[in-house]
Amino acid sequence: MNNRILSLHQSLVHHPMFTKIRDLESLRTFMSYHVFAVWDFMSLLKSLQRHITCVELPWFDSKFNPELVRLINQIVVGEESDIDQSGAAASHFALYLKAMDEVGADKRSITRLIETRDISVLPKEISDIVHFHLDVAIHAPVHEVAACFFYGREKLIPEMFTSIVEILKNAGLNCPTLIYYLEHHIELDGEDHGPKAMTLMTELADCPTKIKEVEAMAIKSLQKRSQLWNYIQNQIKVYE
Repeated sequence: MNNRILSLHQSLVHHPMFTKIRDLESLRTFMSYHVFAVWDFMSLLKSLQRHITCVELPWFDSKFNPELVRLINQIVVGEESDIDQSGAAASHFALYLKAMDEVGADKRSITRLIETRDISVLPKEISDIVHFHLDVAIHAPVHEVAACFFYGREKLIPEMFTSIVEILKNAGLNCPTLIYYLEHHIELDGEDHGPKAMTLMTELADCPTKIKEVEAMAIKSLQKRSQLWNYIQNQIKVYE
């Protein structure tokens, strides 16, 4: 990891936004905007699946190493059809929406996005972030998608979510589904999905030019997450 990527990673893990989550009102605000990162994550993941496996008809065997096909399909199964805390099948996005309902977080914006499929209905700062990730998912070469997926999500999440869980527990906030979601991702991404995502990215960045493009995309994706945290921090200030 180069110094610029490492610096951005550390600044996000210790972002001051986390300290603003002090009560249910601030938690609701956080979740009402963080949900868009939960949602656009799936487009990055499905983009990797589309590139690496065959999801078209008629089916043809993938041109990629079968180990990469296996890795991405395993991640998709975990993210799109995992088991929730009651033993029922659920996507991680659906689980997050359940956690939002549990604390009374506002779902109107994410619901409107899903219904209209129009990101322009979102606040400009959020629509810019979502548009970036969708543009990467749809148009970027597969090694850059893998870089955004690994550095901007899977590598970052375990440390970042650990900080959030500690804050929620110290504040005594009653949000068991959210804590389950976060703790599950700390374990899953730290021990399974994160290493798999790194393997995918490393295998796909198979020349010096692609390695440079991976590093550039890593920086862009981390900067977008920083923009999201900055925006949420500013929204939470309303309740101080």
